[in-house]
Amino acid sequence: MNLAPPGKSAPMADTSSDDFAKRAADTLAAARSAAQAGTNPNLISMDRILIFDHTAALGGGEIALLNLVRELQTGPFDVQVLLGAPGPLAVKLAAIGVSPHILRLDPSVGNTRKDSLGAGSLLHLRQMASIIRYARRLARFLRQRKIDVIHTNSLKSDIIGAIAGRLAGVPVIWHVRDRICREYLPLLAVLGFRTLARILPTCLVANSAATMATLPRRKRSHIVHDGVDRLPTLPVTPRVPGNHPVIGIVGRIAPWKGQHIFLQAAAEVIKLHPGARFQIVGAPLFSEQEYEQEIRTLARTLGLQDAVEFTGFRSDIPELIQAMDIVVHASIIGEPFGQVVIEAMAAAKPVVATRGGGVPEIVVDGQSGLLVPMGDAHAMANAICAFLENHECACLIGNTARNHVKNYFMIHHVARKMEAIYAALCPK
Repeated sequence: MNLAPPGKSAPMADTSSDDFAKRAADTLAAARSAAQAGTNPNLISMDRILIFDHTAALGGGEIALLNLVRELQTGPFDVQVLLGAPGPLAVKLAAIGVSPHILRLDPSVGNTRKDSLGAGSLLHLRQMASIIRYARRLARFLRQRKIDVIHTNSLKSDIIGAIAGRLAGVPVIWHVRDRICREYLPLLAVLGFRTLARILPTCLVANSAATMATLPRRKRSHIVHDGVDRLPTLPVTPRVPGNHPVIGIVGRIAPWKGQHIFLQAAAEVIKLHPGARFQIVGAPLFSEQEYEQEIRTLARTLGLQDAVEFTGFRSDIPELIQAMDIVVHASIIGEPFGQVVIEAMAAAKPVVATRGGGVPEIVVDGQSGLLVPMGDAHAMANAICAFLENHECACLIGNTARNHVKNYFMIHHVARKMEAIYAALCPK
């Protein structure tokens, strides 16, 4: 296993044009200067941004929205949020002083899973009628509230928000957080979304270059990686693995998340490090409960029943990560981004992650973590053992990872990039 010495790495390049970026930066700089000088207050108050999400359930995209909105509250725009249903996200927004608007979306549309989208679901004529009606209501809201830009945050809100934006004459930003490819979506949904992405949004934002690569090329397109809102406070006394190091994997229990690969790797690791302990943090959706039973059976079959803990759903993820010695990301399909990866890196944890999707844009192999091929349990086990057998290097890589997040993946970086995009689209 190659543990290269840490070094400086550059962030991924943005795909936006230089002219667009310059205009955005100039406009934003003028807005901030006016705000600081106390002049032309209308420049700030009249620039109204509406962030729209079809759901209030707390998925990865919604957590990213929450973190972004928190940071945007101190910026030069009047940022409002509209949700298609009440729920946990609405509660968390209210807790940070943002009262979201609720415009209820037909549950038959809102509850359709993205991996089942196709002729029989979102594109079905009966549901299209509901979508059009909702888009008209949303367009009225945009006009009544004098919204300058609508920023959509999910695949369903992209479609609905774009129709509403066209009806209201408001620029539309599609923030795409899923790779639009056959690995994630039915073929009809992939073709339909890519076609609409060419004509409906004013601007495309993707959470990684891997996501952007699945979208049509547009002049106004930007890569804006997600970020963490803070760096966790590290313990005064660094954690020492001792005789029972904890290796954990965090995320929804689903076949594509690779918990079975993690267990296969654990079975190899424990032969060399019999005191190692493994945590699987997360819970399945209803349709994936069978897979959870399969991996519980696999743990027993591999003789890991005393070494593996299934925690179920937990809300104290930062604390659990802090108590781990190594964090593993095991997805067998390329992730659009990898939020858990940057959270672990922010906590200075050595990370073993699969090389796919947006993860290589986060982890510099051998410097801020170790990358292994997707679906390769043996390579994963070797990487875990490399960290267990070289504690000094594991700590060095963990600290380098934390600095990498500090430099490139903090939420204020995300907010400043989004503000520049808003500034370029708002009426001058």
